[in-house]
Amino acid sequence: MGVNTITATLILFTATLLLYFSTVAIATDPCASQSDDSGIIVIPIYGNCSPFKNLSDSWDTTIIDMASKDPLRVEYLFGLDSSLRKKRVSAAPIASGQAFDIGNYVVRVKLGTPGQLFFMVLDTSTDEAWVPCSGCIGCSSSTTYSPQASTTYGGPVACYSPRCAQARGALPCPNTGSRACIFNQSYAGSTFSATIVQDSLSLAVDTIPSYAFGCVNSVSGGTIPAQGLLGLGRGPLSLLTQSWSLYSGVFSYCLPSFKSFYFSGSLILGRTGQPRRIRSTPLLRNPRRPSLYYVNLTGVTVGRVQVPLPTEYLAFDPNRGSGTIIDSGTVITRFVQPVYNAIRDEFRNQVKGPFVSIGSFDTCFVKTYETLAPLIKFRFTGLDLTLPYENTLIHSTYGAVACLAMAAAPNNVNSVLNVIANYQQQNLRIMFDTVNNRVGIARELCN
Repeated sequence: MGVNTITATLILFTATLLLYFSTVAIATDPCASQSDDSGIIVIPIYGNCSPFKNLSDSWDTTIIDMASKDPLRVEYLFGLDSSLRKKRVSAAPIASGQAFDIGNYVVRVKLGTPGQLFFMVLDTSTDEAWVPCSGCIGCSSSTTYSPQASTTYGGPVACYSPRCAQARGALPCPNTGSRACIFNQSYAGSTFSATIVQDSLSLAVDTIPSYAFGCVNSVSGGTIPAQGLLGLGRGPLSLLTQSWSLYSGVFSYCLPSFKSFYFSGSLILGRTGQPRRIRSTPLLRNPRRPSLYYVNLTGVTVGRVQVPLPTEYLAFDPNRGSGTIIDSGTVITRFVQPVYNAIRDEFRNQVKGPFVSIGSFDTCFVKTYETLAPLIKFRFTGLDLTLPYENTLIHSTYGAVACLAMAAAPNNVNSVLNVIANYQQQNLRIMFDTVNNRVGIARELCN
């Protein structure tokens, strides 16, 4: 036998031995790798074949340790949604206007670049936003908007533009002189004149470019909000419409008590951050008053008594403009006279009095009777809202007298509207969804 033959025989014998022992290893060692690369073996990280296994730990201890890491994993998985990462809750703080000597609520708004800060009144029944402009005649605030100080100021809106025609009280284009869009409006007994201009508006975490708002030039009377107003109505110049691409016609607010001087309430814009579970009632639209948020009030309960109310004063009627609205700018709930009289009389019947009048309140009584006061429930289509006592009764300055915090519509107003006002909305989350035409109401402590 030659050398080459012996060498070849030894190589073949060695290979046979290696194949034999590797086959035996695979058969006896469950942690051995596949010899033919036919697949990738997956093993538990704390399993018997894992190099990370801690032999000193029992199986149940290992499982508990593994499960304890699940919450972080779920949070990680939730954060992988790129759409969620892009969506931040846009929540602007709301405060009672008591610090500004007004009975409304204010929100922080910045106009222009760099932002000029204003505390503007929140008004769901007005469309246009407006602020006092530098050089304003009759404005009571030293805080004014300066177009010259803003690098994003877009100039006035032209009087012939469609946007100008959308403003309430817009004046026609003059034959000579400035072609800027000017409108005149009345508010709370005062009148003012403003030019519609464009600049960025920043609210919470978002900035809306080229926002159209009124730059107030002159005021007659001293009852308009000193630092302006932010309109949240349903019209074309409202925040709701001008921010449609951002918030898709959805917003909500929680109004803190008038006793709170802090920015403890919130205005949440868009669907992100809204309550997931909230009772709702249909949102109605009236072509005669298209900016207002109508709901269908079907009845009122005082204590356990359902007050007999004339249905013609509750019914939503677009032709007459009658019905019930939710409004952030009215302080106490106002009913048309026959409706209020029926509610008041039933309330008096259960409290027993005696009663006195204080200002707008005609049903005031000694506070010791407060424990006898019945709860009042508003009944809407698909939703009943029982008002807490703090939303029903208002106390005198010295605290000795409590009053029913509702009233009849003023005698000098030919009103067909019932108005659910901000005092009755305190510490409630009110959500307006103009796409699905719903108004949601949920309890929320925002003091």
